[in-house]
Amino acid sequence: MNTELTGIIATFLLTLIIAIPLGKYLAKVFAGEKVWTDFLKPLENGIYKLSGINVKEQMDWKQQLKALLTINVLWLVYGFFVLLFQDKLPFNPDGNPGMTPDLAFNTIISFVANCNLQHYSGESGVSYLTQQFVLMFLQFVSAATGIAAAVVLFKAFRDKTATQLGNFWEFFVKAITRLLLPLSIIMALILTFNGTPASYEGKDQFISVQGDTVNVSRGPAAQLIAIKHLGTNGGGYFGANSAHPFENPNYLTNMVELIAQVIIPIAMVIAFGFFIRRKKLAWTIFGVMTIGLFLLLIPMLSSELGGNPALAKMGISQTTGAMEGKEVRFGPAASAYWSTVTTIISTGSVNSMHDSTMPMSGTWQLLGMMINAFYGGCGVGLLNYFIYLIIAVFISGLMVGRTPEFLGHKVEAREIKIAAIITLLSPFLILAGTAIASYVFTNHGDAAWAVQPKAWLNNPGFHGFSEMLYEVTSSNANNGSGFEGLGDNNVFWNVLTGVIIFLGRFLPIIGPVAIAGLLGAKKFIPESAGTLKTDTKTFALMTFAVILVLNALSYFPALALGPLAEYFSLISK
Repeated sequence: MNTELTGIIATFLLTLIIAIPLGKYLAKVFAGEKVWTDFLKPLENGIYKLSGINVKEQMDWKQQLKALLTINVLWLVYGFFVLLFQDKLPFNPDGNPGMTPDLAFNTIISFVANCNLQHYSGESGVSYLTQQFVLMFLQFVSAATGIAAAVVLFKAFRDKTATQLGNFWEFFVKAITRLLLPLSIIMALILTFNGTPASYEGKDQFISVQGDTVNVSRGPAAQLIAIKHLGTNGGGYFGANSAHPFENPNYLTNMVELIAQVIIPIAMVIAFGFFIRRKKLAWTIFGVMTIGLFLLLIPMLSSELGGNPALAKMGISQTTGAMEGKEVRFGPAASAYWSTVTTIISTGSVNSMHDSTMPMSGTWQLLGMMINAFYGGCGVGLLNYFIYLIIAVFISGLMVGRTPEFLGHKVEAREIKIAAIITLLSPFLILAGTAIASYVFTNHGDAAWAVQPKAWLNNPGFHGFSEMLYEVTSSNANNGSGFEGLGDNNVFWNVLTGVIIFLGRFLPIIGPVAIAGLLGAKKFIPESAGTLKTDTKTFALMTFAVILVLNALSYFPALALGPLAEYFSLISK
């Protein structure tokens, strides 16, 4: 156990060693300062010229959002039709069929939105062409979209007053050429040399020990696995995701994949402070996020290392902890760390089965996705935290009797209304979506559908409710992981989660960018003795309290009906 905990500590420290200098580098890249990757400028200029982009043209926040939404709609249309007709396109050596319209609808929204919720099994559900030129392509551009949106927020607060916030296309292209692509190449090479497939050959055959002929899927996996983590996407090349020995062969690759999914979210926080020349603010935000991580991780470790109480009452020894759904090569401690990281960040990849974790572990996984701001996804994690920050500024201003201010700009009614709408959006989508699913399951279980609602759940009772709650929460958080006891590849779940993913992705981007644009355009107010400082420990505590109270009030009843009820029923037997 000590060795496993040492592995977690080493992984987190290595993450910080990489992420902090990476954040300083990103601040320089997006500020247009000289960096060592400037040799890539000719490539970027070629992309701009080919695309007809004038990067010298400045955009306000409305133009930034227009560009962001327009290109994402184009990707939706392109990917939808490729998924429908992939069986008729080349690079399909295993003969995988085209998707049904509802599954294609869900899949393309999921990958465009950086969610990567997969209602299909990776190796049998899509062709090599689709994996590479739709899904992997979207894993790059969706991550770059979130990063570019965050940089727009950076630009709003760099100068005293700013209406022109740079060029979305420049931020977007640089996010790929200067960050995602170089790191993905390095990571893909590490995975390949450790046994992850990277070829374009079809299934291989071998004779098992029992004498059976087994067909083993392979293909260009290493490339996709690299960007799925670096871009906080999470969609697996194989159905078992990073629990599959080809996706995650050993403890070294496990550490690499864990580090990869955390470095950019942390780096973006550091970059924010250096970009706007307020380093202390960045460290304050980082501190709140890191405390949030450990407050979820420690009870998760306790829950998983403590084993299953039902097995303990039967006299079964559990010296290594709760091993159901875990890979022996990783163990419960590394699996608990992964499940914490992958749910507070919007990655959603798994190296163990979340459906098999202890009930309280499910509570912490759900809460991490519900908060969705402790590091969070590429760029969007900081945008989500910004909403909590504005709410905290507003409440603090009311408490001291002053007009709320953030970085020298008055926070007025319009900004608060936007923040309130975005704050209420997640509880509405999660609770309403779960309520609809629960109603259909309980009242229309025998409906004459292709998949009857009563057949959705493999686990009845409290855990079945948790499975539906998790699916909707994961969709809203653009996470993509799941309690896989839920039968989700049917019209109801494909459409419901597709709509939730779309709204849960783009509205929380529009809101913070709009607030930043509105604040940045206001007259700068010099700091005075009465100014509320947002980079102090006191304000950090206030922000953490806001996060805690808002989410407790929003989600405790739902958690009480699912994982908490399951926990108490388990220990009372």
